[in-house]
Amino acid sequence: MYAIVEIAGQQFKVEEGKKIFVHRLEAEEGANVEFDKVLLIDDNGKITVGEPVITDYVVDGHVLEHMRADKVIVFKKKRKKGYRIKNGHRQNMSHVEIVSIAPKGTPKKAVKKAEPKVKEAKVAEEKKAPVKKAAVKKEEAPAKKTAEKKPAEKKAAVKKPAVKKPAKGKE
Repeated sequence: MYAIVEIAGQQFKVEEGKKIFVHRLEAEEGANVEFDKVLLIDDNGKITVGEPVITDYVVDGHVLEHMRADKVIVFKKKRKKGYRIKNGHRQNMSHVEIVSIAPKGTPKKAVKKAEPKVKEAKVAEEKKAPVKKAAVKKEEAPAKKTAEKKPAEKKAAVKKPAVKKPAKGKE
């Protein structure tokens, strides 16, 4: 099941459990919000289109966080005039999780609060008897021979014979 909803002046295709980024909402972080401008609903192939909205359906959401989007660079230039302007812009956004798409008046699902992730150390239930390793004789490694450095010999540069170009006019 999915729906097309108008949120903060834009239309979004939403499904239950889907997380979307919308323009900044007035709701606080962690608050539940309702979107009542439902434009279309697809319920397993049964499509309902609003004229302009479906009045008996509502989409419930949960605001996860408020944030800012990536920076967008706006660069303006006019050739041969020396006019160059460079501006940056970061849009304020809200991260919203869609909880349910249901008719008005139906009971709402409880929102799961994020629990901090804790890693548990695995404890061995049974201590195994230590395995004795066979004694390995350490043999002495042969001494490494150090390479004697020889003085670097300078190589004489090989000169290429000059190529004579034919004079102009004579062939």
